[in-house]
Amino acid sequence: MNIRTLLAAITLGSASLLAAFVAQATDKKVVVAYQTDALPSSVAIANGDLAKATGYDIDFRKFNSGAEIFAAIASGDVQVGYVGSSPFAAATSRGLEVKAFYLASISGIDEALVVRNGSGISSLSDLKGKKLAAAPVSTDHYQLLALIRSLGLTEKDVQVFAIPQPEIVASYNRGDIDGGFVWDPALTELKKSGKVLVTSKDVADKGAPTFSAWVAASKFADENPAFLKSFASVINTYYASFAADKKAWNADSDHAKLLAKTLGGTPEQQASALKNLSLLTPEAQASEAWLGGGEKSGAARILKDTAAFLKDQGKVSEVLPSYAAFVTPDALVNASN
Repeated sequence: MNIRTLLAAITLGSASLLAAFVAQATDKKVVVAYQTDALPSSVAIANGDLAKATGYDIDFRKFNSGAEIFAAIASGDVQVGYVGSSPFAAATSRGLEVKAFYLASISGIDEALVVRNGSGISSLSDLKGKKLAAAPVSTDHYQLLALIRSLGLTEKDVQVFAIPQPEIVASYNRGDIDGGFVWDPALTELKKSGKVLVTSKDVADKGAPTFSAWVAASKFADENPAFLKSFASVINTYYASFAADKKAWNADSDHAKLLAKTLGGTPEQQASALKNLSLLTPEAQASEAWLGGGEKSGAARILKDTAAFLKDQGKVSEVLPSYAAFVTPDALVNASN
């Protein structure tokens, strides 16, 4: 090989290495956190549709609570996550910059206070002196405390334990606690030996509404608007399918089987849990009632009201003047479904 050929080969090799380096450097990667809630969009996590539609290399990670997810976002380990409005209000009140870009669900019957058979609880008037539990800083924890206050009781009257859902199920089955405010799969487990006393919707009607949302770290949201729009579009597709084709989501469906494989439980349990959801259309979400409207945003108002309640409970030290900066309808505008 002469020197000219050798130089050409070296140059070609360097160019190839450079091209490979550039390609690797421009790979779009994101870590997305989810929980065990049964949602139509969870199918898109399991079958890869979210990754395909966005064009990003998505590392999906399962967490036990929104509080854990916000801690991971704060550390930079997670960029996008599925959370409830109570930990959302707590995190933003403490200075975390995130934006809700899609409302996964609103207060419904998919979260509830279940009381154990033999606990001596047959109505809300029987809660005094009882032991109840909810996941720490969760929407369930917030609503359980709000429920207790609405009854004219305090945590001195009702013992409230803030423990993770797996521990709630174990404590409940041992008889250590009288009830738990939970979501699936814990909700299904507790109902096997108890009854639903009150649902999230009931508590919302008493003045403490909640929601669950997909949020993104503000910096990531600002730099990756196309990702959020594609992500939202996929969720829209699955929510529309769930609304229009019930057979495709029954206990015998591939969707229910995939949800059970991904989230746990049985296809029957997943199909049943889906029926309990209260979902919003993209148009409703983008409206002033929820993510739109800036200062008038309904979601921002819920966050502020929740933060005020958490401050009264000593859970946060400050309530911000406004929470409008933490919600945005941008990903839903012109998003296909």
